[in-house]
Amino acid sequence: MDFNFPVEVIHEGAINIVVPKFEAFRRGVWDYAFSRAPVFYNPRMRLCRDIAVLALQSYQRIVDGELKVSEPLAGCGVRGIRFAMEVNGVGAVYINDINEQAYKLAQHNIQLNNLADKVFASNEDANLFLAKYAAPKKRFDFIDVDPFGSPTPYLDSAIRALRDGGLIALTATDLAPLCGVYPKVAFRKYGGLSLRTEYCHEIALRLLAGSLAMIAAKHEIAVRIIFSHSTDHYVRLYALINHGARRADASLGNMGFILHCFKCFHREAHKSVILVQSVTCPECGSIMRAAGPLWLGEIADKGFCTLMEENLRILKHINDGRIARIISLVKEESNAPVTYYVIDKICDKIGIPIPPVKDVINHIREMGFTATRTHFHSRGIKTDAPSSIVIKAVKSSVGL
Repeated sequence: MDFNFPVEVIHEGAINIVVPKFEAFRRGVWDYAFSRAPVFYNPRMRLCRDIAVLALQSYQRIVDGELKVSEPLAGCGVRGIRFAMEVNGVGAVYINDINEQAYKLAQHNIQLNNLADKVFASNEDANLFLAKYAAPKKRFDFIDVDPFGSPTPYLDSAIRALRDGGLIALTATDLAPLCGVYPKVAFRKYGGLSLRTEYCHEIALRLLAGSLAMIAAKHEIAVRIIFSHSTDHYVRLYALINHGARRADASLGNMGFILHCFKCFHREAHKSVILVQSVTCPECGSIMRAAGPLWLGEIADKGFCTLMEENLRILKHINDGRIARIISLVKEESNAPVTYYVIDKICDKIGIPIPPVKDVINHIREMGFTATRTHFHSRGIKTDAPSSIVIKAVKSSVGL
């Protein structure tokens, strides 16, 4: 097939795929050419796609049946085609993109990988495409919403097109609003205020999860987050949905606020849909700032992480060492408290050298509290210890 823009064939996972030749669209050394190309493909998101393959294979093992999969914002089709090729038990994959050139390129890639009997492409608005599968017997087992920006415009239609017990995956790349640079934008898009703290990436993920939970509850649907991660320039979550008003009510019980003191690092999580106008810090008396409402429930399931680790060992073509570390850290922190402390931030505040993270963790544990590393930050610690104990552990780690 001839295209009116330069293309090249690359190999990703177990497939060959035709993508735009980005060098033809680059205007400088640091130029982000992916968004300028006529069809979107981001090679930096390969890790995200690798993890998606692992997550879908793990979900298939739980379901133990044939899956009907959808990717409503497919671009060149790489993610959906990889699902069809690499995940055992996938019966059909429906990919869609409103961009006509993306649709044509996706069709070509389907043929290139001999998947015309399993992968079906369409050229429609994503919400219109999903709406056609909202009837009970037409719904999908798995929907992957991976936009350039926020997934919230597609949540209503995606939830309605997912069967009871189905799995939804969401990516959000608009981290500036979610991480507190533009809190009003976060409130407008996700229904909760963000906060610019050292653990802002966790707040970002919880705002995304909270938006999903609130929109699902309108349809009397509950959500349960079974895996999530924050990597590079995006946050990503995987959630099971279950129908029922009581389940939806119980799901909303995980909504609440995070209160943060910018003076002494104290923070609190409150499961409540109502927040009083101002709250003083119990440690230093300063006025605390709030993020939310957002999701305060678990953002990973240990059993599902174990399944992903097993599948990582089986799928030999997925060999990025970062994936094993991400899954391991997410599994380790799956039952940890909300928020994390960044050691560098504390040391900078109190003017002391930065100790090894493992030493701080050991000191916190010696004082009778839990402490673990977090995938959100290489020098972050999740703990149930109050900020005063964490600061004391940091000082002890440098001999003070």
